[in-house]
Amino acid sequence: MMIVANTLEKTIKVSVCVVTYNQKYYIRECLESLINQDVNFNYEIIVGDDASTDGTADIVKEYAAKYPEIIVPVLHRKNMGAVANMVVVYRLAKGEYIAHMDGDDFALPEKLRKQVLKLDENLGCFICSHDAI
Repeated sequence: MMIVANTLEKTIKVSVCVVTYNQKYYIRECLESLINQDVNFNYEIIVGDDASTDGTADIVKEYAAKYPEIIVPVLHRKNMGAVANMVVVYRLAKGEYIAHMDGDDFALPEKLRKQVLKLDENLGCFICSHDAI
């Protein structure tokens, strides 16, 4: 496994944990939708690629090089399976909150801001979800 750490020290409100395997046709749209979030807080995007064989890891590397201040790539050399990949990614999260995404998902521009607002307003709440299409 290769992990490239985010070296900037800052308070992270949300860690977006993206797990992916062989999703080269979707991962670009996923990452673009996360980079373009309308937020007023710091967040990180941790992308765990589970040893994809279709070029997904190359796209993750491309985005990590382009956005090193926000994207943390976790590139497994050997396939671990979905759950083990997710555990590794979640353990790296520095945020107050974790948002889970699969590599074939994409987020509307206000997703993170709206979810953080609801969680901040409802301190007894420990999880939130939303409809998906």
